[in-house]
Amino acid sequence: MEFLKVLYIDPGTGGMLFTVLFGLFGVVVFAFRALMMKLKFSVGSDKSAKIKGKKLPIVIFAESKRYWNTFEPVLEEFEKRGQDVVYMTCYQDDPVFKKSYKHISAEYIGEGNKAYSKLNLLNAYVVLSSTPSLDVFQWKRSKNVDYYIHIPHMASDIVLYRMYSTDHFDAVMLPGKYQEKPLRQLEELRNNGPKELVLCGIPYMDEMKKRLENSGEVPAHERTVLVAPTWGENGLLSRFGEKLIDALMTTGYKVIVRPHPQSFTSEKEMLDKLMTKYSDPSKVEWNRDNDNFEVLRMSDILISDFSGVIFDFTLVFNKPLIYTNVDFDIRPFDADWIDETPWTLRILPDLGIELGEDNVGNIKELIDKCIDDPSFTEGREKARDEAWGYIGEGAKRSADFVIEKYNEVVAKKAEEERKAKTPAKTNSKKKTKKIKVAQKGA
Repeated sequence: MEFLKVLYIDPGTGGMLFTVLFGLFGVVVFAFRALMMKLKFSVGSDKSAKIKGKKLPIVIFAESKRYWNTFEPVLEEFEKRGQDVVYMTCYQDDPVFKKSYKHISAEYIGEGNKAYSKLNLLNAYVVLSSTPSLDVFQWKRSKNVDYYIHIPHMASDIVLYRMYSTDHFDAVMLPGKYQEKPLRQLEELRNNGPKELVLCGIPYMDEMKKRLENSGEVPAHERTVLVAPTWGENGLLSRFGEKLIDALMTTGYKVIVRPHPQSFTSEKEMLDKLMTKYSDPSKVEWNRDNDNFEVLRMSDILISDFSGVIFDFTLVFNKPLIYTNVDFDIRPFDADWIDETPWTLRILPDLGIELGEDNVGNIKELIDKCIDDPSFTEGREKARDEAWGYIGEGAKRSADFVIEKYNEVVAKKAEEERKAKTPAKTNSKKKTKKIKVAQKGA
């Protein structure tokens, strides 16, 4: 019995020990996997130049076809200038395959680890991508790529990416001037800079603006409210759902709900329940159009949360917003390192009115105030000035910068090769001269 008493561990201590052991086991497994991946890529990268053959000039990596609107205007600019580019995509039905470019070649590289394996062995001068976290997770810097550029796909804060998302890029193309300060602060805090930060604007918003200007006057219609949230437990539909839709139905306004595409997968049960309850299209219209342009154009006000669509709606279409102030856990994001509230959250009160549990029942009053209050027009002008640089010039400036870096890298490589050859010739001449002088003395 005494022996058994010695061996006895109370449940609390046992649970703690189990947690520690489980954590150590996880660390060992993760470290082993990371080591194997590193060995795989380091061994493979020595052969990558031979595997890939000729070094590619410019590569664009598109993780999802959803980012086609980000890249298409820049690709059109490359095509116009006759600049050869390889567009690598993870989707077989990417819109790029429907284009008839002469200078842009498209390549499907698979999904997930298959795609990253190819990218990690890439042989190219410059790589442009909207995918963050280079050299953080599966996507590693290839030793045969000279320069990596990140292009954001929206106007909101880059520091609302996950931690270290832009640390290992050589350059970031900024949509707006407000984004430089926090990125420089991150570099200083982490002692890993400076990278090139160049203000280029937002090509896809430029194209949306042109499309809006060419679409003519919005036809007469009843006042229309668009509900377009992001997905997840902090999303608008998860938090307010039936309460918000019930309140909107009492306004007498047309109500359109456009869920985030990911909601149909990640929160299908919740969405199915709402769509079943509100199935009468004369009361609530559910929108799933691939192109959101027309629904944004025909709506008079947007109700959203922290979805990127808020900046399309307010800055391009110049219309007001009702937003929810999400209880946002900032700890996993780069913004946690910065001692100020991210711009995306600071600017919201200038764009519209906050929706909460206490005022959701007064939604009609909020809608009317947002639409009629001139101060929100001024707020949108302020946000546009800070977040959308060089309006109308985004694609041109983006292409300018990428081509400039490509030319610089090529010139630098040529100079390095020239210098590598020059010392050998100089040493040979000196050696010959010494021999001749010695012979003369003899």
